[in-house]
Amino acid sequence: MGPEHTVLAVDAGNSKTDVAVVAGDGSVLATARGGGFRPPVVGVREAVDTLADAVGRAFAEAGVTAVGHVSACLANADLPVEEEQLAAALHARAWGASVDVRNDTFAILRAGVEEPRGVAVVCGAGINCVGMRPDGRVARFPALGRVSGDWGGGWGLAEEALWHAARAEDGRGAPTELARALPAHFGLSTMYALIEALHLGRVEDVRRHELTPVLFATAADGDPVARALVDRLADEVVAMAVVALTRLDLLGEEAPVLLGGGVLAARHPQLDDRVRELLAERAPKAVPRVVTARPVLGAALLGLDHLGAPARAHARVREFYERV
Repeated sequence: MGPEHTVLAVDAGNSKTDVAVVAGDGSVLATARGGGFRPPVVGVREAVDTLADAVGRAFAEAGVTAVGHVSACLANADLPVEEEQLAAALHARAWGASVDVRNDTFAILRAGVEEPRGVAVVCGAGINCVGMRPDGRVARFPALGRVSGDWGGGWGLAEEALWHAARAEDGRGAPTELARALPAHFGLSTMYALIEALHLGRVEDVRRHELTPVLFATAADGDPVARALVDRLADEVVAMAVVALTRLDLLGEEAPVLLGGGVLAARHPQLDDRVRELLAERAPKAVPRVVTARPVLGAALLGLDHLGAPARAHARVREFYERV
């Protein structure tokens, strides 16, 4: 089987990149890991340079210099125009005869289903949702934050927790244990001290994401404000899923709803139970399932879909990633 029947699978997130060279029969010939993929921060050229290091190592291990198809699921490919720009940049590297770029949420969806059919909601640093059908129809959201109507994700939850805690401490808001728990995480005694530390850079801004687990722990202890935030996230997850199912005409038939990303994969009992309860009310035929497989598996399966590979090839690559 020649290189024209081989796939380069890429799953590139904000913090890390996984690549794999997969033969048309589903055999994984090589894998490699690289750094984060952040074109909005460093530009498209430098972001693709980050991919090039991992791709080069995988190609060397597989003994190839190019493949038949590149299946790339990339963070920050939020709009079709961004997917087109990134596809052009990858095509210019001549890694494969054809290139398909999708948002990285598609990788989680495809990793969790036996065929390209269903909906995935991903809640990590941000929140996003995509859906697909075997006939090629897709449903998606811009997922650019509040400007595109989004609420939630680990970063958004931390911001909300800080807002409520600050107002609780100075009396503008309802009392909440978050006012003690959030500053205590950084060894501080008051929200005022934490606000000052964040503002002056004594606590780096990027560390705000550490407050999301504190929010969930506080909710688990029964704090009403924290619990309300977790319930709101569940509502957002289900709202996105129901809209995607409706757009794809899947609301009236049994269809998988895959839940992925760090926040959802952690299976916090309150969040997990509430998502399932709301789905049962609003999409009774939906089948929710948490996806823990590596997203690069989804990129590989999408690549094999493109090649028209047989079911046994899909099973082989899935078996490989279930072992590692």
